[in-house]
Amino acid sequence: MLKSYFHNTLIEAGLDEAGRGCLAGPVVAAAVVFPKNYQNEFLNDSKQLSKKKREYLFEQIQTDALFWGIAEVWNEEIDKINILNASFLAMHRSVDQINPKPELLLVDGNRFNPYPSIPHECIIKGDGKYLSIAAASILAKTHRDRLMEQLHLEHPYYGWDKNAGYPTKVHREGIVKYGITSYHRKSFNLLPNQLGIDF
Repeated sequence: MLKSYFHNTLIEAGLDEAGRGCLAGPVVAAAVVFPKNYQNEFLNDSKQLSKKKREYLFEQIQTDALFWGIAEVWNEEIDKINILNASFLAMHRSVDQINPKPELLLVDGNRFNPYPSIPHECIIKGDGKYLSIAAASILAKTHRDRLMEQLHLEHPYYGWDKNAGYPTKVHREGIVKYGITSYHRKSFNLLPNQLGIDF
């Protein structure tokens, strides 16, 4: 069972992101505040759950959470500020949606740009340790997967409905054959040797 809280009195928000390693589309982050002694035996790191379970929990989290937020930083902005800063910005934007503000942020990973006036704790593999971070990972991944499925309808040559923009063989073969779209991250190594891409 994942832990309900890090600090027993502070109002905490768990933060996580999805899509950092993708070649196309946004990076998406979420923030989740649960009641202090919340329990849910099904919550886990989103990567450990089936799509069906994530879809179910996506709705349950939004019902059970005291507050939650989901935010995006799209590829054009990623190319300007780099993916690490874009991930932190998406997390900040997810916290922006929560009011009243939490008193502590639990951030998945080992680095973070501090959010104004709110202390934070970086927790490596936090989405497998704390319920609020696991919930944030599920909201972020599910929201992003749905976005990429919609973009797949617009650009069906890259397999985004299956790979969500990650650098799979199908995705890279699509880049070689059809070039890039307006959703691709031009600052990324889209092909191993970057040959055959018309920017």
